[in-house]
Amino acid sequence: MSTNHDVVIVGGGLVGASLAIALQRIGVDCALVEANPAGTPPAVFDQRNLSFAAATVNALTALGVMARLRSATGPIRRIHVSRAGDFGRVTLDATDYDRPWFGQVVVARDFGLALEARLAELPALARYRPARFVRLGAVVDGRRPVVIAGDNGEQTLNARLVVGCDGTASSVRQAVGIGTLEQDYLQTLFVARARAERGPDGTAWERFTDSGPTALLPRGDRHYGLIHTVPRAEAGAVAALDDAAFLARAQAAIGWRAGRLLEVGPRSAYPLARVLARELVAPRVVLMGNAAQTIHPIGAQGFNLGLRDALTLAELIEHDRNDPGSAGQLAAYVARRGPDREQTLAFSDGLARFTGNERPAARGLRSLGLLAASASGSLKATLVGGAMGFRGEVPALCREDAA
Repeated sequence: MSTNHDVVIVGGGLVGASLAIALQRIGVDCALVEANPAGTPPAVFDQRNLSFAAATVNALTALGVMARLRSATGPIRRIHVSRAGDFGRVTLDATDYDRPWFGQVVVARDFGLALEARLAELPALARYRPARFVRLGAVVDGRRPVVIAGDNGEQTLNARLVVGCDGTASSVRQAVGIGTLEQDYLQTLFVARARAERGPDGTAWERFTDSGPTALLPRGDRHYGLIHTVPRAEAGAVAALDDAAFLARAQAAIGWRAGRLLEVGPRSAYPLARVLARELVAPRVVLMGNAAQTIHPIGAQGFNLGLRDALTLAELIEHDRNDPGSAGQLAAYVARRGPDREQTLAFSDGLARFTGNERPAARGLRSLGLLAASASGSLKATLVGGAMGFRGEVPALCREDAA
């Protein structure tokens, strides 16, 4: 059994589903290959707190996703960054830039449900689920065969363009022989919902320690999104702590900025590593999202970067519909994504290294850096632009007039 599509997206997670919606908006014949059956959301749609940059909020509003969120979002009106043991801090206030907020905090599960609601409104979208990617065939007459396996056995989808949105361990990436550059940060990230004495006021608190960052993000349900990073060697012991002991540990890291931490919900743990694809494209194939770059969550850059990947591709296809997977189209995509990707990767990795250096000699440099960032209007503006997702050539849907 064989079916033709212009674009086949492998992976129905955050980026893959968003890309499908963007392509359907412009009338592209596309298919979404999803591992989970209908009614069962992917594992990525859990209780993690996603920090949507303003550019992301604009785009998802234009795509009709934000309106389908069932729960209130938490606006990030202020950002406060400091490091334990260092003097100096960086504070950013949206009102100083004539903006109501820098971004919004959304629970991943709520976002998943909103994406599914929007996908369900697209009758022209072909959805293959549950289905797993099996292999790619050689390009024939401008199409690349994608073999998938579902409940009824294997079938082939012939695509002008195959998009690998299938995560850090991407099977599509492996199928085209693209290698990776990997760095294990030897850290584990714990995330949970937390309640504190003082409810969120729109401030995102981020505190760096020798063990990694701890943050409190303002959710829309009067709770905080708690993010607490620990050394990998201690992750098992931290996971075994009861709620009171875990809160005491997080309190020691974040301080008393929101008052006493009173309650914590179920915790999830994620090992932290950086995995970068050595190339973003192959004949009739493009990688995006975590398949292209899995980065440290510091600064909340990952999904925002992946969404800009997707929107850039959709924009290029809209402007030249002749052949979405041509060599010229893929070259244009790589060129467009270069500056944003390089700057975001440098920011994420640099901040992780800069704030995580335990050497005493680095303490003074960090303090001077924080003081310089706090005093410099131009440096602050650069930080704000990056935090809001405005790097490089921004896709049109990310701009306020599109939303």
